[in-house]
Amino acid sequence: MAGMDPELYKAATHGKVKILKQLLQDEDKSDILLWSTTPQRNTALHLAALHGHAEFAREVLQKNGSEDKMKVAELLVGLAKAPSESPLMMTNKAGNTPLHEATKQSSSAMALLLLNADPNRGHDLNGLKESPLHVAARKGLEDVVRKILETPWVEEEYKPSVSVRGTALYQAMLGRKIRIVQILLEKRPALTDLTDSDGNNALHYAAQEDYHQAVELLLNHRTELAYECNNQKQTPLHVAAHYGSTAAIRALLRHCPDVAEMTDAAGYNAFHTAVVSGKTNALRCLLRVVRPAVVINSVDSNGNTPLHLATKMSHFHSALALLSDRRVDPSVRDRDGKTARSIVEMKLNTGELDAYEMHLLKQLKQQEAKWRRKQQLPPMASDRRRPLIQDLRGLRNAAFKTFVVSNTVAMCSSIVVIFLLIWARQEPVKLRLHNLMWSQTLTIIACLAMLLSLMTAVYITVAPTASWPAYAVIAIGASSPALFFFICWLGR
Repeated sequence: MAGMDPELYKAATHGKVKILKQLLQDEDKSDILLWSTTPQRNTALHLAALHGHAEFAREVLQKNGSEDKMKVAELLVGLAKAPSESPLMMTNKAGNTPLHEATKQSSSAMALLLLNADPNRGHDLNGLKESPLHVAARKGLEDVVRKILETPWVEEEYKPSVSVRGTALYQAMLGRKIRIVQILLEKRPALTDLTDSDGNNALHYAAQEDYHQAVELLLNHRTELAYECNNQKQTPLHVAAHYGSTAAIRALLRHCPDVAEMTDAAGYNAFHTAVVSGKTNALRCLLRVVRPAVVINSVDSNGNTPLHLATKMSHFHSALALLSDRRVDPSVRDRDGKTARSIVEMKLNTGELDAYEMHLLKQLKQQEAKWRRKQQLPPMASDRRRPLIQDLRGLRNAAFKTFVVSNTVAMCSSIVVIFLLIWARQEPVKLRLHNLMWSQTLTIIACLAMLLSLMTAVYITVAPTASWPAYAVIAIGASSPALFFFICWLGR
């Protein structure tokens, strides 16, 4: 048969029990019908599960006194004796059994019906290495989970899955179904021993999802889960820091404060991980909860503290969060002998510093000065001269901008005055007086702008080499307007 019988397809998708009875009256044809599949390899039982027609599936599976139903049931029971041929085990193109489809559609009634027919189907894996128990746990189907767990598990089921799907406990974490988590821990406590293909245990997943209720539940069940590492040597605290899971961070450190000292394969502790991932909220949470300064200032495999990493990766918010904490030591040097401040100053020397990095450099200097005073160390020689140099650079930069603006104002005002005077010769007396009035105003503005331009130009060019002549010129220029008003006052 090229495909499923149209009448059977209609009966399965619409839940038409009467049509099914009529089709199965022919004993020779009934066997072929029950084995027929759609192009997606869905059997009638798959379709019933997909569309949630529990009554239709019950007519197929349930044994009762009715003669026609008994024939169908006997046929299926006979098929079930050969596990590889059982309709309950037949899979579609996605590798899903009817029970998979029922749980995916959150159809508890259908799933329970299929489980009553064959309780062992709850652990069958599809193409994604996902069992109906996985799906039911993620969907929060409590009755279905309990029913599946009633069937004893064989030893093979306890081997770590090769799938990233993990175990049913992980799926309950992902679905945030706390009641399912409680049931699984009660009925299958050994699930906490299992890891996925990346070495993550259930607590890693709970930390990733910031599911603090599950974190608390797991830690109360088995505290040692907090110290177990995945394939990258990351603890659940590392995972929480990477994903910015602040509630999980607080729960983990409340139960196991010393887990903050653990490092991964790169030598990162939770502070390093939060900085690298750019999760400033997780970093601030760690700074509030973790007390020992040695943990905050610890170095990774390359000698970098969290502050080093924040400056090297230009994570300004993380760097500023660290500098706001008095325990952070900015004087620690990496393997190249550089402090966080010297890393930023390298960009200053190449002219690559932006506004954020200028602010960061200022904060680094202040924090380093505070730290040296706290340790009763003398200030660095560069600190005694560089502030003045930086201030002068800033002043000259502002003076140059003032020069450009004032010079432009003076030039443009002068041009406008010239054209107003030229145009006034060809206008009536009234407009001529109007132009003369504006010419007078603009001439005053131009003269003041010229004075300002002169003073800033002298400050920029002369002051660095000959200070007193420059300041003398600036004083004369600044007093010129006052001299004008004084002479006008004497004339009165």
